[in-house]
Amino acid sequence: MKNLKTIAIALFVVAAGLSVNAQTKKIDVKASTIKWVGKKVTGEHSGTVNFKEGAVVFKGKKLTGGSFTVDMTSLTATDLTGEYQGKLNGHLKADDFFGTDKFPTAKLVFKTIGAKSTDVYTVTADLTIKGITKPVTFDITVAGNTATTAFKVDRTKYDIKYNSGNFFENLGDKTINDDFELTVALKF
Repeated sequence: MKNLKTIAIALFVVAAGLSVNAQTKKIDVKASTIKWVGKKVTGEHSGTVNFKEGAVVFKGKKLTGGSFTVDMTSLTATDLTGEYQGKLNGHLKADDFFGTDKFPTAKLVFKTIGAKSTDVYTVTADLTIKGITKPVTFDITVAGNTATTAFKVDRTKYDIKYNSGNFFENLGDKTINDDFELTVALKF
């Protein structure tokens, strides 16, 4: 009986130690931002998309995890207004691009994290868009209660091939770059 009490106390101490060491911090979805830029031969469009939820995980001051859900229905162009903005938003949400009726969310889950320098980490994560999951790698900088990153995503890996020069010929100035750029600022 004495051994059972000792084991129980030891397990409690270990569990308490783990919970103190690992801290999950939810992001403030209203203060956190995702900005995007999509480029084409004749110019570019930019806009935003909102987080639905997310969290980062720390052990002490070291980043050890993260998981985020993005509300794809919030996707909007910010470089246009009025009718043109409405048309572009509608097209981006249609099946040619992100198909937000069928796929209202996208997900990003950190898989591996390596320290690059003080407060800078190299993350490989699983990014799921349109139900397709592919790895992405990027650097993220953590400072206090914020984290920032910028990286490119190849849209064709997620079956978004509309006007891609790698899949269609003779597009001329209608060609859209396969990569789109994301700039992310997390507040937690």
